[in-house]
Amino acid sequence: MRAPNSRRSQGLGATSAPGQASASRPEAGGGVNAALEKAVQRLEETVDQETASLRSRRPTDFNEFNTRKSQGLLELDRALKMLGNSQPNEAVKDQLRNLRQKLEINRGVLQTHLEAVREVTALIADALRNAESDGTYSLSFRSKGPEP
Repeated sequence: MRAPNSRRSQGLGATSAPGQASASRPEAGGGVNAALEKAVQRLEETVDQETASLRSRRPTDFNEFNTRKSQGLLELDRALKMLGNSQPNEAVKDQLRNLRQKLEINRGVLQTHLEAVREVTALIADALRNAESDGTYSLSFRSKGPEP
């Protein structure tokens, strides 16, 4: 029979090693806000790194950034669920506003990058079409002058 005060009987999961917080739930009080701050900070770092990589025109591993952002969102979601009906503290609210701004900047840079990729792709496709065609089946349009 378990003791009534065990963490498992309270629905809080397994206990941690002495001196450590449970991996599934930080300690009460400021622990939830600390978890939120940490999650937002990780997301900010990832978004900043992706934006910097795109702006520097270096090769960018979009799969890695997508994975890191997905993990960060999962971590943020879990921390928000631990908050329950409570409101985050002002520091977390400020961090979330800052993250929103960074995400807007990141979205704009990603959109510019995507538009550039589309333009380059269209140019390459046109060049390939022109190189493979001998003009037999294409229509020729003239803007001025009589036909020969």
